[in-house]
Amino acid sequence: MQDDLTGRVALITGAARGIGRAIALALARDGADVAVADTDLGGAQETVGLVSRGRALALAADVSSEESVTSLYSTVLAEFGGLDILVNNAGIFKVTDPLQVTAAEWDSVMAVNARGTFLMCREALRQMMPVGRGTIINVASTAGKSGGSVMAGVHYAASKAAVICLTKSLATYAAPSHIRVNAVAPGPTTTEMTAAWGAETNARIAGQIPLGRYGDPREIAEVVAFLASDRAGFITGEVVDVNGGLIMD
Repeated sequence: MQDDLTGRVALITGAARGIGRAIALALARDGADVAVADTDLGGAQETVGLVSRGRALALAADVSSEESVTSLYSTVLAEFGGLDILVNNAGIFKVTDPLQVTAAEWDSVMAVNARGTFLMCREALRQMMPVGRGTIINVASTAGKSGGSVMAGVHYAASKAAVICLTKSLATYAAPSHIRVNAVAPGPTTTEMTAAWGAETNARIAGQIPLGRYGDPREIAEVVAFLASDRAGFITGEVVDVNGGLIMD
């Protein structure tokens, strides 16, 4: 059983900062070559600049666009020769009163979080199934289980619930091809986004978490790195909670 990721190629979306950056760095540390994709190419390049092991490439991509996703995969396959690990981290987070959510805002969140995850998974499976190996890890959220009771818009919660169901459906579909599909469901995590909520809001939310604090992006990344490795070789269709006890199931 191979414990590290040497010789494997990983594609991580939404990796310009925060959790996505931490995931890219963890997978690279463990030996994977990494393709770092984001709409923010400058941020993706900054992530690549932090990689100290293996090959790393920054790519601009909009996962909500089928054309952009197709182009992204073409580049990754041309540059790296294959794909072993996909991490779908790209997402839009909105906090809007349900009665104020416009159809356009609903569609934009669903386009990235739900449709984007599906498009990325579909293309990954098209590459992985003929060779009979690979693993996909989707980044969901506690909001996808709780309905966003801590702090999340109804559209965000619904989109992450879709990611959870998509994960389970594709895990069943891909299992005969020896491809594993799992998800992680982070709770509140210390990022630029949560920092913008302000100290009072963050203190209130942290007070609802049994461990009494927010997660660190690196803590999410370590779970993803485990799921990507052979150590998790008998795990598929699972949603791993990384939330300090906020949700226990």
